[in-house]
Amino acid sequence: MNHDTTVMILAAGLGTRLGALTQDKPKALVPLNGKPLLQHCIENLIANSFHHIVINVHHFGEQIIDFVELNKFDADIEISDERDLLMDTGGGIVKATPLFKDSKTVLVHNVDIISNVNLGEMSRQFLDSDDDAWLLTQDRETNRKLLFRDDDQLIGWHNKADGSFKWVNPEIIGPSTLRRAQGSGTLDYNEQAFSGLHFFRSDLFAEFEVKPQSVIDLYLDLAKNNRIISKPIQPDYWFDLGKPEQLLAAENYIKTL
Repeated sequence: MNHDTTVMILAAGLGTRLGALTQDKPKALVPLNGKPLLQHCIENLIANSFHHIVINVHHFGEQIIDFVELNKFDADIEISDERDLLMDTGGGIVKATPLFKDSKTVLVHNVDIISNVNLGEMSRQFLDSDDDAWLLTQDRETNRKLLFRDDDQLIGWHNKADGSFKWVNPEIIGPSTLRRAQGSGTLDYNEQAFSGLHFFRSDLFAEFEVKPQSVIDLYLDLAKNNRIISKPIQPDYWFDLGKPEQLLAAENYIKTL
């Protein structure tokens, strides 16, 4: 079946930040107002007209497989099985790349993100663009920031907690260059927070080795020769449900809708 856009839901994580909530279940099946996070995610994607979904699994992966089989969602859902080896955010995408072959583009959606971003419209805009990937970004406080030029091209990553940087071209922009530039005010970049949502051309990751690796590291490599662009979003709501207090905040907000 041909679909313009396949969605990959990243659901393989250990969910350690949720503590006791993930001791007997995967993060994807932690309930939010009585409904598993994965169900919230799938139903929102279907409402945005996405009907081909790939879900990667590792931690209590069989529970996710059983959940998908028991629920008759209006979508073609495939499993990318990482139960033998957790592949991390980038390795999981590389491993699943063969499942994208009938689509033009891919949307990656972390299972612990809920928002009202108009993903259907953004998918259509990305299809019509000349870009290789869109990283959906926000102006919010976080210790880890993506760095972009004024033309929105990805050039680096910054961990504000330990002061470390990673650069697309470290031989051009490295620690010594950065220190000189900060002193003179000549190196300009925009810091943006990653939203856990991104679009890319379906074959973009095809040349990478299948192994555990970070998607940020892969994007920094790809940005040497590809258009990896920041797309700012300002939805009415966006929640990262990685911690119990964030889950509670989302539950209370959704009750007001």
